[in-house]
Amino acid sequence: MIENNVIIILGAGGHAKVLIDALLLASSVVITGVVDPDLTLTGTEILGVPVLGGDDVVNEFQPSEVQLINGLGSVGLPVNRQKIFVRFKDMGCTFVSVIHPSAVVASDVVFGEGVQVMAGAVIQPGCRIGINSIINTHASVDHDCNIGDHVHISPGVTLSGGVTVGACSHIGTGATVIQGISIGNGCLIAAGAVVTKNIDNEVKVRGVPAREFV
Repeated sequence: MIENNVIIILGAGGHAKVLIDALLLASSVVITGVVDPDLTLTGTEILGVPVLGGDDVVNEFQPSEVQLINGLGSVGLPVNRQKIFVRFKDMGCTFVSVIHPSAVVASDVVFGEGVQVMAGAVIQPGCRIGINSIINTHASVDHDCNIGDHVHISPGVTLSGGVTVGACSHIGTGATVIQGISIGNGCLIAAGAVVTKNIDNEVKVRGVPAREFV
């Protein structure tokens, strides 16, 4: 839940822009600003929201005064996204979830802290989405799926019912995972892959049907 605290988005890239747009559409939340290690961006704006400076701006507030939104996306394994989440959690900060108003989310879906569900995504009943995970644009997560922590479900992904995705995995754009499949921790599923067999931890797969690659 977003309260009347200082709201700061971490990162000033494309994913942050999408999050800002979702927040502006969803509610009357006032976003205090964006922070980014690239100090050349300081003083610029993203959709009218100012870039305040580097990450150290967060230190100007008590953890109880500020709520954070993780603005880092990922095009591969979400390692940096996980690191920034853990770093600020260790400081005592809280991350809030962002749900685009066009997303369709069943009433019993369980969200961890800092989950992001983007435009047009569908999450069906019985699902659990772990902390700091992204369900990106027009992704479809069917019934009883279990998505681990720090996972990126990319745009256009289809997860059939009963799929498990382990922590810190990346499911690439347009991939399909059939019913009941289990994907391990730290896996990379390439864009457009069709996963028809269980995937062990830290394995990369691609193709139709999906096969392991190095």
